[in-house]
Amino acid sequence: MTAAPNLVNAPEFTVSELSSALKRTVEDRFGHVRVRGEISGFRGPHSSGHCYFALKDESAKIEAVIWKFAHARMRFKPQEGLEVIATGKLTTYPNSSKYQIVIDSLEPAGVGALMALMEERKKKLAAEGLFDEARKQLLPWLPEVIGVVTSPTGAVIRDILHRLEDRFPRRVLVWPVKVQGDGSAEQVAAAIRGFNALPEGGRIPRPDLLIVARGGGSLEDLWSFNEEIVVRAASESHIPLISAVGHETDITLIDFVADKRAPTPTAAAEMAVPVRSELFVEVQALARRTMVCWQRAQEARRTELRAAARALPAANELLAIPRQRLDHLAAGLPRGLKANTHAHFRRFAASSSRLTIGVLRGQVAHARQRLTASGERITLSARALLHRRRERFSGLEIRLKASKLANAKAQRNAIARDLERTHRLAERARRALLTTLQRLEARVAHRGQLLSALSYRGVLARGFALVRDAHGHALHSAAAVGPNADVSIEFADGRVAATTNADQPAATATPESQPKPQSQREAKPAAPKRVTKPVDQGSLF
Repeated sequence: MTAAPNLVNAPEFTVSELSSALKRTVEDRFGHVRVRGEISGFRGPHSSGHCYFALKDESAKIEAVIWKFAHARMRFKPQEGLEVIATGKLTTYPNSSKYQIVIDSLEPAGVGALMALMEERKKKLAAEGLFDEARKQLLPWLPEVIGVVTSPTGAVIRDILHRLEDRFPRRVLVWPVKVQGDGSAEQVAAAIRGFNALPEGGRIPRPDLLIVARGGGSLEDLWSFNEEIVVRAASESHIPLISAVGHETDITLIDFVADKRAPTPTAAAEMAVPVRSELFVEVQALARRTMVCWQRAQEARRTELRAAARALPAANELLAIPRQRLDHLAAGLPRGLKANTHAHFRRFAASSSRLTIGVLRGQVAHARQRLTASGERITLSARALLHRRRERFSGLEIRLKASKLANAKAQRNAIARDLERTHRLAERARRALLTTLQRLEARVAHRGQLLSALSYRGVLARGFALVRDAHGHALHSAAAVGPNADVSIEFADGRVAATTNADQPAATATPESQPKPQSQREAKPAAPKRVTKPVDQGSLF
């Protein structure tokens, strides 16, 4: 309050005037300076030819710009992650209220810390064979399910989905992760391993292809994809993996271990699936070629059939010699049948001469003797088998009795244990039931007290009344009541019906008037017609 009058005569500046004054002050104070720092956020020259990036060290960062004409005559060009010594003029950029250095020349000061760490890690992982081409898998030609590991809120996932929709719509599973900052590398590695851990034929389908995607950014923004945990998770993936991190000029370690590297997330979607319309055209072309080939083959077979038909001899010529041979054989058939019958007659006559009564009796006696011997052997075998079965059944009976006694004893012990356990559980159940009933009784009592405290009947018991219209709706103001309207007034001990009187003016309260007792306020608007009748309890709402 005391400083405000002192500033009344202070000069007023517009924002442009103040920005210009700050610009002149910075440029006059510092002029040309030499700054040592690491290049960060460099993505090559802008479409205008100018270069925009930042110089940073361990604790600070300053924006930098190289104009088109200065960049063209520079012998040493800026590169991401390099530590340089920049010579230029310190100035301000009024549109964003920040200061920057306009660089005239660059000198290399050594490789940046991040780039050196990245190169060292790259050599270590390459020595382990993680970047070998033999480890890389072939991408599926047309995957059914595609898993995408990226941020769900960025433009990357929308670009991938839009590109897949244009080329060949597929089912996409998105595993949301952080793509920069603390914990992002662990989330990306966990997402890759999580997709690989999905079972075949489970409730969530296992992807046939993985895409790890992120938009462009500085080396620090993309550093999560240079972490060893992410690289090892990508190398252990049994699902083919496409790396689509950053833009075409951005290189991360996951690009070397991935089965395929895409320059952009959109290019990754193009690598994942073919163009559906082109497949339709190709299928139609193949169908037309198949039909033409089939027609040509049918025509060729038809021509060959005609040529073969012309070369074949007539049917009469082919059947002439077989028909002659059949006639010759038919003529010799009666003689052959007679000779065959005579030969069989001689064989039967010779056999019948050898069949005499003595021979038959001897054969019968021999057969009877063999039958008797076989019967005796069968009787002895049956007795021996019956004796062995009886001994075996006796042993089984003894074992069965012993097993029966042991089993009965074990069952009695088990029944005793189960009975004891049942008693314990019953006692626990009884105590638990008593505790639950006590808890529920306390809860019911508490709810009852709360209901009594919140009930409008407590208000009525303190001397107030509730006025309802003919439809049972509560009236909140005198303006809502018309003349000669039927109303009901509910007190603590019951209800009364009333009719409003439009002839008497409503009493208005004045600030000077004192509040009257409740009994007087209730007795004042007395109606000429009043019928008292019991009414059931209504709803306050």
